[in-house]
Amino acid sequence: MTTSNVLFEVGLEEMPARFIQDTEQQLREKTALWLEDNRLTYEKLNTYITPRRFAVQIIGLLDRQADLETEVRGPAKKIAHDEHGEWSKAAIGFSKGQGVTVDDIYFKDVNGTDYIFVKKFTAGKLAKDILPSFKEVILALNFPVNMRWANNDLRYIRPIKWLLALKDQELISFTINQVQTDVKTYGHRFLGRELTIDDPMDYQDQLAEQFVIANRVERKKIISDQIKQLINANEWDKEIDQALLEEVTDLVEYPTTFFGTFNKDYLVIPEEALITSMKVHQRYFPVRNQQGDLLPFFIAVRNGNEAHLDNVIKGNEKVLNARLADALFFYQEDQKQTIEDNNEKLTRIVFQKKLGTVAEKVNRVRNNSAKIADLLELSQEEVKQIDRAAEISKFDLVTQMVDEFPELQGIMGAKYAYLSGEDDVVAEAINEHYLPRYANDRLPTSKIGSVLSVADKLDTIVGCIGVGLIPTGSQDPYALRRQAMGIILILKQENWLVKLEDLIDITLNEYKKSTVQLEDMTTVRENVLEFFKGRIAYLAKEEDITQDIIQAVANQEIGFVSHLFKKAHLLEIKRDDQSFKATQESLGRVVNLATLDQKLTIRTDLFENTSETELYETYQSIEPEYQLKTEQGKYEEALHLLEQLTPKIEAFFDQTMVMVDDVDLKNNRIALLNHIAELVYLMANFKKIEWKQSN
Repeated sequence: MTTSNVLFEVGLEEMPARFIQDTEQQLREKTALWLEDNRLTYEKLNTYITPRRFAVQIIGLLDRQADLETEVRGPAKKIAHDEHGEWSKAAIGFSKGQGVTVDDIYFKDVNGTDYIFVKKFTAGKLAKDILPSFKEVILALNFPVNMRWANNDLRYIRPIKWLLALKDQELISFTINQVQTDVKTYGHRFLGRELTIDDPMDYQDQLAEQFVIANRVERKKIISDQIKQLINANEWDKEIDQALLEEVTDLVEYPTTFFGTFNKDYLVIPEEALITSMKVHQRYFPVRNQQGDLLPFFIAVRNGNEAHLDNVIKGNEKVLNARLADALFFYQEDQKQTIEDNNEKLTRIVFQKKLGTVAEKVNRVRNNSAKIADLLELSQEEVKQIDRAAEISKFDLVTQMVDEFPELQGIMGAKYAYLSGEDDVVAEAINEHYLPRYANDRLPTSKIGSVLSVADKLDTIVGCIGVGLIPTGSQDPYALRRQAMGIILILKQENWLVKLEDLIDITLNEYKKSTVQLEDMTTVRENVLEFFKGRIAYLAKEEDITQDIIQAVANQEIGFVSHLFKKAHLLEIKRDDQSFKATQESLGRVVNLATLDQKLTIRTDLFENTSETELYETYQSIEPEYQLKTEQGKYEEALHLLEQLTPKIEAFFDQTMVMVDDVDLKNNRIALLNHIAELVYLMANFKKIEWKQSN
């Protein structure tokens, strides 16, 4: 059977860089699935993407589907025959529907019942007749943001400008949104021209001649190699910002790397502001010497060749120097204002219309921080530092530097606090209370920063949920999910022996004293706890903890977050531990019979056999130490204590009937089981766990 090579390309207006990698991955996966669903066999699949196009190359595609023979089941034999033993209408209709005759019917037993079957043959279609349906793949791509253009109904990442579809030298014809496929594509927007693709295998080479590097991996390597050449030639620090490298790769079609300079006088500006100006605003790579000091140079990537590169360098230098001149002005002007002046301005800035001003938020966070510090039994010096850090935590929001560079909130606050003579710990806490700013960001390293971060984030979460701003789908304008995750990670890292419920109650009580009108406090508390449980479940999944385990350990309360995860990881191990099977089954029987809603007292005078007495005595011997171990988070040792109950529980159930007619005896035995069950629930709700070793 012959094979062919196929190429599809979609040309668009420039796509945002942040969507490029996901689009290429979708294209690869959806194309492979489409080929599989259509029974099309091929040797290799290549994908290509730039800001203005994405393409897929299918190499060694068989020209025809494989023939398909399937076994189809029809009605039962008793229905397939009439009372005379002839084929019924049902059997005749079934065979016709499958394109065969009753002569092709045979019988097979399925679970004790005979059914009629036929073998249905489907001849493979020609690949050329199937390829036009590839438009389904193009339309199936998902994007976080879509747009419509002109009078079209189609919503897509960007307007489609051209479609290329080619099987060897033959056009594959289809239309999307009034754009008809062709064998033509377009080179670089300014340096290239229209070109005809003569062969799908020449795609990369022909585009390269028109200043387009279609292969993303190759484009990234070119940029990386060129940056390394500049670094080596100038003896700069060799570290390359990988996140920026990925972004720049998706901004250009034909990269040319160069370096420029800026006025060294601007180095007096905090380097975070310099780096933000270069990386975030201009996509430049900052340059450091081998000692790690920032230098008055930058590396940039041009979307084009080396023609007139001197002019390009001068233009980029001019833009950056202008930005840095503004930054220097803002930096100097900000220092003319006192922290108290800036704090006063916060009274006129709304945090959220239902939650009051930023100044009111600061006051709530200040009070909450003090209460958290009290729970943690911090020193008087630490309490004083927390109070000051909370009081001035948001003053930099009204500075000109943060107004120009919002990414620097907290960072500039710390810088200005240092310059104003604040305690170093206080200054650093202003920065740390925003941490973590994004996924996988660092956490606060100081107690002061951690307390302030938790208090600030809890105020936002409780307040927003309390006025109905609960995140839905992809909508989370106040980043509540990220902030909740930050709280969980801080509590986990710091191993605070403070219950999350208590922290939520502190925050709710502060709102009760304020002028903010939240919804019913009981409902708000429940909603906040459910919200946190959702984030805990998300983090648990990332740590390979299953949902039944995390639900089991958070059954009664979330409690100490660090302990919650310790228990969960331990029970994940015990789930598969055969040596724990007997204990799990024994404790499971106890929990199943216990009725914790009944407050029953154990009476030893009602024990009728030694198994009751021995179980009670063993319970009494382990209970104090078990309570201590669970409070300390030593759950492995606590489980070993529970294992001592196993033979006593087994003997108890062998020799004792719990549900007897005598009410006093029954309640006394249930009381004993209740006391043991209460110990088990300090670990987890065993009913919710799917115990693999017991299957």
